[in-house]
Amino acid sequence: MPRLLATMFLVAAGLAGASAQASEAAIRKMVQGRFPDVQVESVNRTPFSGVYEVVLGGRVLYTDEKASYIFIGSLLDVRGSGERDLTRERVSQLNSQALRKATENAIKRVRGNGKRVIYSFEDPNCGYCREFQKELQKVNDVTVYTFLWPILSPDSAEKSRAVWCSKDRAKAWEDLMLRGVVPQAAKCDAPLEKNIELAQRFGARGTPAVFLADGTVIGGYVPADKLEQALNAVK
Repeated sequence: MPRLLATMFLVAAGLAGASAQASEAAIRKMVQGRFPDVQVESVNRTPFSGVYEVVLGGRVLYTDEKASYIFIGSLLDVRGSGERDLTRERVSQLNSQALRKATENAIKRVRGNGKRVIYSFEDPNCGYCREFQKELQKVNDVTVYTFLWPILSPDSAEKSRAVWCSKDRAKAWEDLMLRGVVPQAAKCDAPLEKNIELAQRFGARGTPAVFLADGTVIGGYVPADKLEQALNAVK
């Protein structure tokens, strides 16, 4: 069943041996011992016999029953008529959980009933982010959580902090991105480092980085019509 482990790379981990029927707890202990600087968040059996899923620092990996090897790649389920990317589904689930827990560090804006949800990582000096904000104005019934992610210019952090420290963060952000009005410099405890760490957890590489409520990544700048399609496809 070669497609079942398509695009996977086999990397010897050099871990200590274990019984053939190692428990999740035993595997967690061995993997954690091999990677002491990165937290093992969970270990679970997969539908594929002898393969365990390991979430290591937000990254989904796989190992065998003896925890002797680490598999990095996509685990595909081809048992039915179609094909399911189990790794992609799991990554989206983990993304969704992490984003929901971090909303206190984001600027929240609600349009209409706010039932649909968008998460974005943006830099105040990002041109595509400004275009994305224009498109968001055309979308209704949505809650938008914007994580300030200052990575592009020397003053990105200063502008991000000024927005976050404003009395009305949502207004300050829209004034800046839609009307070019830079808020007055201010000092407060802004969660910029936490946002940077969160974006790195997801492997985000540029702004805007846009996610849906189910954790699906929909890329960067997205026009309103495509955004509507993506939002309506979320179960």
